Amino acid sequence: MSIAREIPNKRCEALPNLIAVVGTNASGKSSLAVRLAERYSGEIVSADSRQVFRGLDLGSGKITAEEMRGVPHHMLDVCEAGAFFSMADFQRMAYAAADDILLRGRLPFLAGGTGLYINAVLEGYVLSNVKPDLSYRGHLESYSTPELYRMLLDLLPGTSVDERNRNRIMRRLEKFHAGDPGHGARRPRYRVKKLGVTWPREELCRRIDERLEKRMEHGMLAEVKGLLDRGVPPLFLRKLGLEYRYLSAYLLGDIQTEQEMLDELSRAIKRFAKRQMTWFRRDKDILWLDMAKEPFAEACEAIDRFLAETQ
Repeated sequence: MSIAREIPNKRCEALPNLIAVVGTNASGKSSLAVRLAERYSGEIVSADSRQVFRGLDLGSGKITAEEMRGVPHHMLDVCEAGAFFSMADFQRMAYAAADDILLRGRLPFLAGGTGLYINAVLEGYVLSNVKPDLSYRGHLESYSTPELYRMLLDLLPGTSVDERNRNRIMRRLEKFHAGDPGHGARRPRYRVKKLGVTWPREELCRRIDERLEKRMEHGMLAEVKGLLDRGVPPLFLRKLGLEYRYLSAYLLGDIQTEQEMLDELSRAIKRFAKRQMTWFRRDKDILWLDMAKEPFAEACEAIDRFLAETQ
């Protein structure tokens, strides 16, 4: 049964409403999403590829219970660290969370910075849930990223996969190996208003450094050490990137000093934030809030207009 028919709506054929709050690392999108959810009787579905894992808290920037301010959050801590979790897993579980929020008469907010996960839900990617062939994955691991990308181009000349994104290239090759051609059909399930949150480059870099310092003070290094001590594979942590990649490398002796690690990590986070903006800027439907003025008021005005269109 279609969720659009289950949710009361004067235009019964219309898709149900969902608000997306997207943006870069250290932009303040999580706190803004909480304020908006409070204002509109909403609940938040987190869209972060690392926050789905239990035990990945400080390094992933996972919101704390205090910061939630009583607003229910979904898609946090839904998988064990080290386990396989796909974009299809995220989409399926995020759909279930958003649909349940709607059925209870509340408004779902999708908030996060993982562009693929966000688009999978907002654009309704039609995904298969092919499980990985570990022997084939081991075979692929023996190739360099450029070699893997050339293999993908042979199979899919028009691919939009980033030639530097080793994980995505390998996942695409695995799907082909399993017989999934990936024709890219889309079936949107929600009517969406997208709000974007970021800062000018200089201010964003300052916020990134400030947040990194606070996380280190609060025990981020101990968090990563605890993951390694519990047997979470170093390869898993490396693939997570950023904080988990660099802190585990330091703890395992691949980076010699803590300061060297922090300098490299700071640069990596800033490069990642730049890539996030490149991704999101392609979406012309995102309303970028003016963070130097009154972003909450601006967001409320946009949401009010959006919701009024279905009255």
